[in-house]
Amino acid sequence: MIHRGGAVARTTEARGRASVREFLAGLLDPGTFVPWDGPSAGDPPHGAGPESAPEYAAELERAHRTSGADEAVVCGEGRVRGLRVAVAASEFSFLGGSIGAAAAERLTRAAERATDEGLPLIAAPASGGTRMQEGTRAFLAMAKVSAAIAEHKSAGLPYLVYLRHPTTGGVLASWGSQGHVTLAEPRALIGFLGPRAQDAILGHRLPEGVQSAENLYRHGLVDAVVAPEALGEEAHRLLTLMSAGGGAVPAPLAEAVDEQAGPAPAGEAWDSVTRTRRAGRPGLVGLLRHAAEEAVLLHGTGDGRADPAMTAAFARFGGTACVLVGQDRAAQNGGSALGAGALRTARRGIRLAAELRLPLVTVIDTPGAALSAHAEEEGIAGEIARCLADLATLPQPTVSVLLGQGAGGAALALLPADRVLAARHAWLSPLPFEGASGIVHRTPDRAAEVAAGMGARSADLREAGAVDLIVDERGDAADEPEAFCRRMGAAIGHGLGSVAAEEAGVRLARRRARFWNLGTA
Repeated sequence: MIHRGGAVARTTEARGRASVREFLAGLLDPGTFVPWDGPSAGDPPHGAGPESAPEYAAELERAHRTSGADEAVVCGEGRVRGLRVAVAASEFSFLGGSIGAAAAERLTRAAERATDEGLPLIAAPASGGTRMQEGTRAFLAMAKVSAAIAEHKSAGLPYLVYLRHPTTGGVLASWGSQGHVTLAEPRALIGFLGPRAQDAILGHRLPEGVQSAENLYRHGLVDAVVAPEALGEEAHRLLTLMSAGGGAVPAPLAEAVDEQAGPAPAGEAWDSVTRTRRAGRPGLVGLLRHAAEEAVLLHGTGDGRADPAMTAAFARFGGTACVLVGQDRAAQNGGSALGAGALRTARRGIRLAAELRLPLVTVIDTPGAALSAHAEEEGIAGEIARCLADLATLPQPTVSVLLGQGAGGAALALLPADRVLAARHAWLSPLPFEGASGIVHRTPDRAAEVAAGMGARSADLREAGAVDLIVDERGDAADEPEAFCRRMGAAIGHGLGSVAAEEAGVRLARRRARFWNLGTA
């Protein structure tokens, strides 16, 4: 797993600041960097145009002498653990890494070339923002950089951002915040309003630590805090998974996975409910640990409202790479009920699958959505609706896993998929059964009776056409957590390969027909 906040190797004050050449030497395989810019590529020397003021031209010349670079960004290609990538990195010692028109042109051309050559792009900004010496001209140039990166992502190519110390201003507000995945250097200063601008505009500085990489991680704006020396390995793992769309083949099913056409036997509904509520029952964490060949966790929604009750990850099952979004029973049992932020995390995963053209796996295991004034004000109902719509219309292959509890709209929001798998004792209900009993009988005490008539068991769901395959529990998944997770993982791998092998139009039409026809017989 990628490094998550916490302890770091060196402080900002002690570590110094690596030059762009030192940074690229640590990231890329030795001897593989090939520059795409500089005088040989027709760039104006040091970013100066014929209209440059003498004072600015002198500043550029000094920056060139002191930094050894001819501009504030270096773009090119190289290899990360053998994987060919495009790179765009800042040289902070060249006028604070500021982006003028020439630097913006370099970034734009690099993004366009990476798109044309089908390469993943790694961006590593370290900048104070827009170059004030060039005024509005430089400011406007940031729009084309953002557009070129958006076009790169629209081509289904990965864009990985590593925010270095410091990254502020228009750089953070453009190419620094567009990553499919965003990593950050330990203790890096990262923020929209840089320290000098704070002094000049606000008359004071923001509280200590607000603009730190670790604080942004805590708020879901950064996926991981990664030391520079670990970046190459983590970038390779991420890009290998992010670039792995297509070519899936059905993995074999494990024994004791029920694939018969008829309804599977199951015990009393309330017995299943109590089994799924057992503390020792394996959840999302166990599934990833025991069943995924590889998994890299992401963090939060990217909008500053992380929710630990929902996890997003890149993972591999049965040889097929995918995006996974799942409800984490451990986090929910710890008091973090599914809120609007959790569903935004799910929607981020759905977007990643769409942009990277990867299959999507959703994991359902929740006692229900958050029920509070805060949840209402956060718009949880709207997030459920948008999640349902995003998932139902996603062009990529989808597999949904009903792993345990499935209470309410927060569970349904992750259900519409090409292939739906269910654990033997898993269930799906409009409300927790105590709540349904309160509505029907005006008391929660008849929950078991309500459960019996709800049609919520995995066997009922398969008979209704909502579930395709039931994964057996030998008595109870809590008694054999690793074996159960491995069987479920085999079913996921098989499902991914099966739906990915179908022609897209046929697959989407079948998905639509399944959910249109439910409940009409």
